[in-house]
Amino acid sequence: MNTLIQNGRVIDPANGRDGVGDLWLVDGKIGEQGNGDFETIDARGLIVSPGLIDIHVHFREPGFGWKETIESGARAAAAGGFTTVVCMPNTSPVADSPGTIAWIKDRAEQVAAVRVLATGAISKNLDGEELAPIGSLAQAGVVAITDDGKCIQNNELMRRAVEYARMFDLPVLDHCQDYDLVGNGVMNEGYWSTILGLPGWPGAGEEAIVARNILLAELCDHRIHCQHISAAGRVRLLREARARGVKISGEVCPHHIALTDAAIENFDANAKMNPPLRTQRDIDALLAGIADGTLDILASDHAPHAKFEKEVEFDRAPFGIVGLETELGLFLDLLVHKNKTIDLPRLIALFTTNPARLLGLETGTLSLGSNADVTLIDPDLEWTVNAAKFESASHNTPFDGWQLKGRAIRTIMGGETVWSL
Repeated sequence: MNTLIQNGRVIDPANGRDGVGDLWLVDGKIGEQGNGDFETIDARGLIVSPGLIDIHVHFREPGFGWKETIESGARAAAAGGFTTVVCMPNTSPVADSPGTIAWIKDRAEQVAAVRVLATGAISKNLDGEELAPIGSLAQAGVVAITDDGKCIQNNELMRRAVEYARMFDLPVLDHCQDYDLVGNGVMNEGYWSTILGLPGWPGAGEEAIVARNILLAELCDHRIHCQHISAAGRVRLLREARARGVKISGEVCPHHIALTDAAIENFDANAKMNPPLRTQRDIDALLAGIADGTLDILASDHAPHAKFEKEVEFDRAPFGIVGLETELGLFLDLLVHKNKTIDLPRLIALFTTNPARLLGLETGTLSLGSNADVTLIDPDLEWTVNAAKFESASHNTPFDGWQLKGRAIRTIMGGETVWSL
């Protein structure tokens, strides 16, 4: 059945469209007008957006199904308004071979409510010692390479990875962490790490690798994307490099602008993440970077862990929180409503055209003939986060009980509603 979405504010940054109007979904595509039977959706007061894209999620399969599965992760994505997500390769086995990529793609096709794309590892088994078969991974259909969860310390190996990736036009995504500077740090190095007696994780541990990546992006003339930016110094480095035309970019996760390291005052392991929560100074730098375009992609770093894994001593708990179902609400609340950092069209661009451009995706647009992936957003809906009702298999979030303003209320994939509030 075809669908007519009426009276919504259609925001399509890819085509410069922003205004109240109608949108036809015809045979799974964006069309001009449908014939025969059709469903009508009254989107009065709602934002009609291209299906949102999250380029940084962990769905844990294969190997860690007690944390999350591709099926449950895709449901969480749909509940958050996302129609396309990009999975990281730190699975078991690691996604460093065409066989594992084929398994992920087949499984996603069978059970996922949304489009699940795979990345391949940069190094074999994420060990940072030997390159994975990048050409074979490209043929298998990965959209990028990354060792996310780990970081290649050998600069020569990283250079060769970027050169090989350029041959196949694959972006390189990097978790920026200098192991020597970070050591055994489990939270931001500063006042609270001193008070709590926990090993500190200095911002310089990120900045050193960002500086390395800028040099390699310039040397190899290829795209390197720095994941989950958290420290003020990283923003400064990226701003200067991008002004010179270096092919370097960065993303922001909601927890890094919603919380400071003071959230760990009571040793809440749900606030333990890598890179860690930092200071208000760092938050201010992130907001400035989003405002001026230095940071041009938003992502969740959705990292599910079972309850028993987080209910241990803080320094023994795993890093990471779930984020797909709170991400849009947090960014709407913090960036648009409270801090007024950006407006709604810019927010939509950071979730659609910008990530699509980085990865060379055909999604993130409402162009005629494109896939009918659409997210309906109520920007003014006030709601309370309830982790117990998450679609995700895990509930590890520091935002349980938070009052937020704005959320997705319907997610449409290929013309079919896959989730609605």
